[in-house]
Amino acid sequence: MLNSILNSTQVSILEKALSAASLRHKVISNNIANVNTPKFKKSEVSFEDQLAAAMDAKTAPIARTHERHLPTKSAGINVEPTVNTINTTSFRSDGSNVDIDSEMAGLAKNSIYYDAVAQQISKYFANIKSAINGGKS
Repeated sequence: MLNSILNSTQVSILEKALSAASLRHKVISNNIANVNTPKFKKSEVSFEDQLAAAMDAKTAPIARTHERHLPTKSAGINVEPTVNTINTTSFRSDGSNVDIDSEMAGLAKNSIYYDAVAQQISKYFANIKSAINGGKS
């Protein structure tokens, strides 16, 4: 019972989203640290588009909520963040493609995203705690 609560699809997706945001923070920090490195090519983390495709109505798993329901194939959502190096652009004379302004904006956006996902996980477990306590905080 406890295992099914802690390993639910929602918690799994939120954990992967936190992991992706953490990886994105490291990648953006690396880009910022190498802003003045000649011929350095920036990297980006891809996760949200892959998650959206996996959660598309055609591929999303169907939950079996009662033992008398017909069994369904449930593939689960197995999406991992990937790091991609951007080699196609180079707008600086030293061959680097890092724009400090866009990296700083991306860092701020990622911080907001991380906080939002962490709040969702917190709400999930707060709801479970409330159910255990019979609706009392």
